[in-house]
Amino acid sequence: MSARVALVSSERGLRVDPDLPLAASALRGAGLTVDLVRWDDPDVDWTGLDLAVVRSCWDYAWRRAEFLAWAQRVPRLRNTAPVLAWNTDKAHLRDVAAAGLPVVPTVWDPTEVGDLPDAGEWVVKPSVSAGSRDTARWTEPAAVLGHVAELTAAGRTAMVQPYLASVDDAGETAMLFLGGRFSHAVRKGPLLRRGEGVRQDRDSRGDLRAVDPTPAQRAVAQAVFDAVPDLVPGTEPPLYARIDLVADDAGRPVLLELELTEPSLFLPQAPEAALAQWVTAVTAATR
Repeated sequence: MSARVALVSSERGLRVDPDLPLAASALRGAGLTVDLVRWDDPDVDWTGLDLAVVRSCWDYAWRRAEFLAWAQRVPRLRNTAPVLAWNTDKAHLRDVAAAGLPVVPTVWDPTEVGDLPDAGEWVVKPSVSAGSRDTARWTEPAAVLGHVAELTAAGRTAMVQPYLASVDDAGETAMLFLGGRFSHAVRKGPLLRRGEGVRQDRDSRGDLRAVDPTPAQRAVAQAVFDAVPDLVPGTEPPLYARIDLVADDAGRPVLLELELTEPSLFLPQAPEAALAQWVTAVTAATR
């Protein structure tokens, strides 16, 4: 009997996630039985699966406690529940920086202008968020602090980072890992426009295209990926990871986002070999 795998999404993800059709088709082509399901569907028998793979659970950010409780109940889940618990709050970037890895400078819940990173523009985002929800680019310190105050008044943790000028020209480089190995890289165009404030167009992913990463980007991304089992003790290497890098003012790659929960894998932009690597990774995880 073929292994049964669920690709786990959300109501919206099932409708619009561009990765799902490609991911499911590749697995079915390899002989696996594949179900596309919502994580909050009460009728899914999670115990009857050889593997449940978290994909586009895009509503976790405002249902985090419920989502993590669900993850604890699923017997064969990847990425694992401890990884999800750690990664769904961007406060995990503190752990990554403490491990000596290069991270975009981040200040948490600043209350005064003097607390802000030295920059001409800033990005403000809540530490629990998906799809750039409630994320903003500001040029005035007062607007930064006002946004932070709104987030903290709602019981959320606010993070403030300098807006790196390289993003406007070079964008972000998404480094994708599948089955423990680097797979492919995609350039993501800038999502935040100068003077826009809180991002409005959350359906846009910017300009996406495949790129060849530099040796420096490969080295940083690999170091971040390799650090995850130490940062989340007792877990195995992630089945998938997306490591978003940007260039600092000296041109060096630094970590912007470490996505281990529901990252887009950008399969439509990936080389054909990436789908083969995806199939190998998922098949191995079912055994």
